[in-house]
Amino acid sequence: MIASQRRNVIKEMLMVERSVKVVDLAKHFNVSDETIRRDLFQLEQEGIVEKNYGGAVLTEELQQTMSIVPPLHLRNFQYYEEKDAIGKATAGLVKDNSSVILDSGSTTWCVARHLKQVSDLTIVTNGINIAEECSANEECSIFLIGGKLIRKSMCLVGPQAEEELKKYDAHYAILGTSGISLRKGFTSSDLYEAQVKRAMVSAAQKVIVVADHSKFLKNAFVSYAVFQEVDILITSELTDPAVLNEIEQHGVQIIVCPI
Repeated sequence: MIASQRRNVIKEMLMVERSVKVVDLAKHFNVSDETIRRDLFQLEQEGIVEKNYGGAVLTEELQQTMSIVPPLHLRNFQYYEEKDAIGKATAGLVKDNSSVILDSGSTTWCVARHLKQVSDLTIVTNGINIAEECSANEECSIFLIGGKLIRKSMCLVGPQAEEELKKYDAHYAILGTSGISLRKGFTSSDLYEAQVKRAMVSAAQKVIVVADHSKFLKNAFVSYAVFQEVDILITSELTDPAVLNEIEQHGVQIIVCPI
């Protein structure tokens, strides 16, 4: 494992454990204590950890950020730093006074966090946690579409949600994805969620998909959009450039953000 990959794994461990010890990391990665100390020094330079005797702890700022993540997401919140970077880059594309259809999911939740910096937004979402996050922005009007609740993702799906989405012509639809297949495009692991995602794609002028590196070359149960239906794909520098280049050939604008 190269240094950058090892540091990303350490970041993920920190998001769960909040602290790490040099001796434990050295044993886990089968490297020297000095190698781990260099890794922690680099993470300290990035503002992620504060070193202490024998290890390091997550910075107070990041601990405060993690404390507002709902318990549902804490159980499955992998690649937090990557998703947060993607969320920030995505929110930076949204202009003031825009209407945004925002899909449910952990990466779109990160988008919602950063949309607080955008003024006079109208948000349409099927995600209960997304609506709650956006409610912190008092300038934001929020419309929660109805339907059947899927508890594992706290989102609303079904014919009612699809029918409501037909009423909208939003500036943006920002969607997550369970997988990205070079053959099937953007996919979802749930049939009913896929149907709502399709309705979201049809209800917006510009379609943006956000995805961390783990979603690529992964084929979930059902396709909700082919590449030609998506305007922008936003991911991180951890994603294989060769795969991104192949997707770009289908006319999708690729935005790669650093982490």
